[in-house]
Amino acid sequence: MGLLAALWGASYLFIKVALDDGVAPVFIVFARLALGALVLVPIAIGQQALGALRGRWDAILFMSLVQVVVPFLLITYGERHIPSSLAGILVASAPIFTALLAVRYDDDERPRGIAAAGVVMGIIGVVLLFGIDLRGDAAALAGGLMVLLASVGYAIGGLYLKHRLRGVPAVGIAASTLLAGTLVLAPAALFALPSAVPSTAATASLLVLGAGGTGIAFLIFYTLIAEIGPSRASLVTYLAPAFAVVYGVWLLSEPLTAGAVLGLLLILAGSWVAMEGRLPG
Repeated sequence: MGLLAALWGASYLFIKVALDDGVAPVFIVFARLALGALVLVPIAIGQQALGALRGRWDAILFMSLVQVVVPFLLITYGERHIPSSLAGILVASAPIFTALLAVRYDDDERPRGIAAAGVVMGIIGVVLLFGIDLRGDAAALAGGLMVLLASVGYAIGGLYLKHRLRGVPAVGIAASTLLAGTLVLAPAALFALPSAVPSTAATASLLVLGAGGTGIAFLIFYTLIAEIGPSRASLVTYLAPAFAVVYGVWLLSEPLTAGAVLGLLLILAGSWVAMEGRLPG
């Protein structure tokens, strides 16, 4: 979970670097999906993990849309208006939406007792960030809302995976969803090709974003969902913001506001309480 948090926390930095170089959001998402698929598809084939997906391609397409294509687009477009560190923090709302959806669709994942208190603490942290750092700026507000909608997609995808793709090898799900997303976005990407060769920094960012922050990270995430459930697996989004803030402030010189610090502390505390003071397992 720590490795996944570090990878995902860095993803927002790499997106921002590519955006600042003028790369179109659609092309950024297409590139990260394609590169992620290039990493995972050979692994899935080698482990014979794709055979279990026969007859389930409708579920794979749905997962690809709600957990990679739409959320990645929303986050990337959102980062045009808000700092990468703030985008990383706002994604921490994914466990909140998972808990809210679980009330209706999954009793096993419904937070109870001390875990529910942790979710509430996380909500307070997100609300604090949204109210302080995005207040009074229409463009930033729109960007923040995009990131929150992406979190809804993550929550839906986690619960859908549990109920519709249980027992399917994690590497097969990760590889197939990235491949499906690549095919879905390929036509749009043709109209979003960079007009000039991206800078070395932007090119390197896209490579690391696709291979590490997407390919390897999604393999880890799907494995966590299969082993500890979507609610606890999505708690990684409580940890990734710490890395996103460090990367953004240290490498991009983004401002570190009091609201960001207080919100981040509440979110991290909520994560610890939601896991009842121990690592999930």
